[in-house]
Amino acid sequence: MSIAIFSGVLTLLFIFTLSACTSQKGSILILEDGHGTGFTMDLKEYSSTSKCELSLVRGDVVQVEIECKEGDIALIVSGKNGTAPYTGNDLKSGIFTVTVSETDEYIMRITGKNATGQVMIKNVGSAVE
Repeated sequence: MSIAIFSGVLTLLFIFTLSACTSQKGSILILEDGHGTGFTMDLKEYSSTSKCELSLVRGDVVQVEIECKEGDIALIVSGKNGTAPYTGNDLKSGIFTVTVSETDEYIMRITGKNATGQVMIKNVGSAVE
């Protein structure tokens, strides 16, 4: 009986140890705008990766605003069909745009390393008239 209890406790400790290795550090709060055109990510001492999706059509312009108070923030924008219109590492505070070349579901992947700040992404419309 004591061997079974010992094995159970050892198994639980092993599971807790593994889950601690894969959990994110810090916090991220993702708020969508309600129109399906953008979202805001608030990061606090965040060290992990999260993603959001936007449906975009050929020629759409996505405005990205970064406010990095500390740590490192990286952003990858990639379409499910294989396009990758933007990759950026160690992003500083600022505003820039990304124009997509094809209609697709785009994944915005944010990676933080002890990052505190905010990332705002918004589809501002088409560059093609």
